[in-house]
Amino acid sequence: MHDERQRIEERVERLHTQRIKPAIYAATVPFAVEAWQAPGEPVSFEEATGASYEPFEMGTPWGPPWGTTWFRMRGTVPAEWAGRRVESVIDLGFVGDWPGNQAEALVHTVDGTPLKAVNPLNQYVAVANPAVGGEEIDYLVEAASNPDILADNFSKITPMGDILTAGDKPLYTFRHANLAVLDEEVWHLDLDVQVLRELMVELSEHDPRRHEIMHALDRAMDALDLDDVSGSAAAVREVLKPVLAKPANASAHIVSGVGHAHIDSAWLWPIRETKRKTSRTFSNVTSLADEYEEFVFACSQAQQYEWVRDNYPKVWARIQESVKKGQWAPVGGMWVEADGNLPGGEAVARQLIHGKRFFIEHFGIETKGVWLPDSFGYTAAYPQLAKLAGNEWFLTQKISWNQTNTFPHHTFWWEGIDGTRIFTHFPPVDTYNARFSGEEMSRAVRQYREKGNANRSLAPFGWGDGGGGPTREIMERARRLRDLEGSAKVEIEHPDEFFAKARAEYPDAPVWVGELYLELHRATYTSQARTKQGNRRSEHKLREAELWATTAALHAPDYTYPAEKLDRLWKTVLLHQFHDILPGSSIAWVHREAEAEYARVAEELEELTAEAIDALGHGGLRVFNTSPYDRAEVVRTPDGTRAYVEVPGSGSAALTDSAAPHPVTVDGLTLDNGLVRVEFAEDGTLSSVRDLRAGREVLAEPGNLLRLHTDLPNYWDAWDIDKHYKNRYTDLLDADSVTVVEADPLIGAVRIERSFGKGSTIVQTVTVRAGSSRIDVETDIDWHEAEKILKAAFPIDIRAPHSSAEIAFGHIQRPTHTNTSWESARFEVSGHRWVHLAEPGYGVAVLNDSTYGHDVSRTVREDGGTTTTVRLSLVRAPRIPDPGADQGRHRFTYSLLPGASIADAVAEGYSLNLPLRLAESAGTAEPVVSVEGEGVTVEAVKLADDGSGDLVVRLYESSGGRARGVLRTSVPIAGAQITDLLERPQEDAESAADGSVAVALRPFQILTLRLRRA
Repeated sequence: MHDERQRIEERVERLHTQRIKPAIYAATVPFAVEAWQAPGEPVSFEEATGASYEPFEMGTPWGPPWGTTWFRMRGTVPAEWAGRRVESVIDLGFVGDWPGNQAEALVHTVDGTPLKAVNPLNQYVAVANPAVGGEEIDYLVEAASNPDILADNFSKITPMGDILTAGDKPLYTFRHANLAVLDEEVWHLDLDVQVLRELMVELSEHDPRRHEIMHALDRAMDALDLDDVSGSAAAVREVLKPVLAKPANASAHIVSGVGHAHIDSAWLWPIRETKRKTSRTFSNVTSLADEYEEFVFACSQAQQYEWVRDNYPKVWARIQESVKKGQWAPVGGMWVEADGNLPGGEAVARQLIHGKRFFIEHFGIETKGVWLPDSFGYTAAYPQLAKLAGNEWFLTQKISWNQTNTFPHHTFWWEGIDGTRIFTHFPPVDTYNARFSGEEMSRAVRQYREKGNANRSLAPFGWGDGGGGPTREIMERARRLRDLEGSAKVEIEHPDEFFAKARAEYPDAPVWVGELYLELHRATYTSQARTKQGNRRSEHKLREAELWATTAALHAPDYTYPAEKLDRLWKTVLLHQFHDILPGSSIAWVHREAEAEYARVAEELEELTAEAIDALGHGGLRVFNTSPYDRAEVVRTPDGTRAYVEVPGSGSAALTDSAAPHPVTVDGLTLDNGLVRVEFAEDGTLSSVRDLRAGREVLAEPGNLLRLHTDLPNYWDAWDIDKHYKNRYTDLLDADSVTVVEADPLIGAVRIERSFGKGSTIVQTVTVRAGSSRIDVETDIDWHEAEKILKAAFPIDIRAPHSSAEIAFGHIQRPTHTNTSWESARFEVSGHRWVHLAEPGYGVAVLNDSTYGHDVSRTVREDGGTTTTVRLSLVRAPRIPDPGADQGRHRFTYSLLPGASIADAVAEGYSLNLPLRLAESAGTAEPVVSVEGEGVTVEAVKLADDGSGDLVVRLYESSGGRARGVLRTSVPIAGAQITDLLERPQEDAESAADGSVAVALRPFQILTLRLRRA
């Protein structure tokens, strides 16, 4: 037989695109359209109904960047359309085929009922089926003219990312707004041809099934009357029925389809626009559920549900009804889909607590899994936290973006740092926006790495990132692929059902231990430093406010615990941990608002903390220590003098100037306190740091070396740092001045001032205090660079086989060598408050109060010694999507801690991030909670969320070993229970007659105790 594949395939493509598709709508009549441009921010429907509308012609430009235009559309269904399927079809001037990053609209009836959204891939609104001739149609359409930030494929800098810089030139040209008859036979023919064409080209050229489909399509095109597509469509479909009816192979892979609409809570649009996106997408989803009874839609992020509940009550009611019918599946159990690395341990716990509690309260559903398809890597603390919140499974997707190594599993048990395992799936379709194309189905089968052991994977389907969700076309594809020869089989089902089947099919799935590191988007640990600092400060201020509010509630009879305020503030911080806000990958508008929100949160938390301390009464100046560890530190008193104070962990003490051990001496550019001696070079670097207790030099080369690297990744500027950044750099060795600025027995400090680049300056104050080995580097940067990254290096004379970095509720060890491609790919990593290096008998920690990104490398010197270098990533300057990212002022502190154990790093990490507080107060006789026992660390002290007045304490083992301890409280306790994260009792704790509670923890175990007051 002659090879006619090219002729046939080209013929089918042309007739499909040029004849069949244009015939889907058999007849149209235009709406009469009027318009009103809302001034400023979006307005309510009620305000829009009272506005003055002007006639609007099709083909007219509309919509300034970030504007809102309301359109009034009126039309009448022609009498001859009676009995047909009639729809409204609206094209606002859509660009491309992505729904989320351009013009969008929500169509309302004139009584304010949201009907459905329109976007480029979902332009219709159902009118009637069958229609009644003469029916009057009257809509109010809220259209958002959001700019296309992705224009030019992220290759150009744009001012469109902030309403302050975007200008007012209209972005879109309205193409049409019509009433139309949907020719259902042609529409189904279009989908038949789509599915068969896409399947055909994915099959091997030698597969008989490919040729069978090809010739069937050829015969079908013979049956198509080019002058009467509508009249011949049924006959064409009859030709295709036999090839569509052939069942799949018995061994065909099964794809569990779950409807989805990934909506970034902010990204290339501000939070205010996400609130509207949720209403549009959720309206589409509930409408689709009415059309397809088998449809199941999985939706995460409690915060987005709350927005809809508060702003779109009619859409909220439809969601509740869909949940009752089993077509809407709340999933994820988190407040938002947060970044997977940067939030602190308690914040991750609160994400799960607030998310799960919302779904329980509003739907009576306890979600069973963590749904995080799009975060940029995942902390090894997740398995334990997920299980403690009552979850059974974990879903992610993003690891498929790895640059270097292919992740070896799609279904596996993920083991966290404490040994907890959770059943995890990683869809081989490699997208959370699937549409069941032939290419996607083939990819899912081809890439599935569990072949021979299991045969089932999950595919979240529907347009996403900016929302949109599933469409009827995707549902029709799923129906045709339910049992089709040559393809994987599609089953629409709830994700809980998929995970139950997958686990039953593959109970002995392989185990992955440790973090799920994404070999991409590594710059998200550093970009938008002020946003990250706001998060870190907020997490610690929340801890502080909760501790002292709890203390006041237990000891001050007239004080009321501010539960509602704390709840609200926590949710604000949790929202901004979303995986495109905290990582620094959003437009300028998002980060400008985030910085303002963090400032408001800080102000309110300061007020709450001050009120709680004030409620304890007045009795002179006291020092308050929010850290769980006892501290002896130098503080500055209100009169400007210094004092050396000792304060118990989680407690307070009167401000009395104790005799400081190891006073500071200053000799030229040398600071010495008997514990460490720090010498400065003329260029301001640390030429020597001597650990006087250990009798050894800490540095192998000058320390606190500031290095400015060229930083232009191949793509994804705000997200990525590519390995070639290391190749071009400038060491900042020209100091404008190096000056001793403090020299007394309690403190010695040297200030180094530098100017460089495009008008940037750095002022650093390096401080040594009496009684402390910690060397602080207080840093003030005025940053005006572009496409650069600034790092601070500490080359340490230590042979460390691995580094240890703090993560949520523990730490993780990473090799310092690059033996394999997996280690080499970790050239930039994340951590929280400290990084620790050690060889047997000696360790050094590098601490910080607001940075997350760093790298660790090692070299062997000519003298045979090993230099292990920690470099902190301080600030970047990407220009896409925010041209002004990180520009301006930054203030933060990082520290070097010689002679440090892991326990020292933990304690000093808390101390650096939780400064001692001075206040006029009577305080309390003893801390509300104290712990005896090495490695047992108190992470949170609060009152129970149910308002019972019970005391809740969250502990964890922080050193990586087994720990035993005793928890004591300053109030009488009648009983103690171990609970899950949601404070639900699991078992009784071992408590003594004096109210103390014995605890025994495995490495990195998290324990929540609920203490009932006597």
